[in-house]
Formats: sequence, structure tokens, C-alpha cells
Amino acid sequence: MSLFSADTRPEAARVLLEGYRRMTPAEKVARVIDLSRATGQLAEARIRAQYPTATDREVRLRLAALRLGRDTMVRVFGWDPEWEGW
Repeated sequence: MSLFSADTRPEAARVLLEGYRRMTPAEKVARVIDLSRATGQLAEARIRAQYPTATDREVRLRLAALRLGRDTMVRVFGWDPEWEGW
């Protein structure tokens, strides 16, 4: 099993892995935080595009549903993403 997509050249994969190995733990954590923020921003953009009339609360609920899952959303917020739409 490869860590990279089948279309990633082996040389590129080696360079990337070497870069990760040279990073300090703090740099790695910062990278994870940045990627997590970017993922959240992309998810929010998708939700806003799919539900253009959604209120900010609804957008937050839909984002939370992606992270927390249906059971938690129903139990904690009384909001069912299967009924409302993901």
C-alpha cells in the first residue's frame, strides 16, 4: 500500500517525505492545524453553495454534522442531518 496516489511520481514522494522528516514536531502540528482549517473552509464553501439561503446557524449545524455524525447531532442538537440534508 502506498502513502501517495498512483499518479504521484516516486521522486516527488521521496522529496515530500524527506521534507516531513526534517520538520520539527511543532511544524508538523502547525501543518495539521492549517490543513484542518482549510478543510473546514472548503466544507463551509460547499455547504453555502449547496444551500445558498442557509442561515449562519444552519451552516454551523451542517458543518458540525460532518464532524460529529448523525447520532450526536440528533442527541445534542435535536437536528437530524438525514432529514435536513448533509
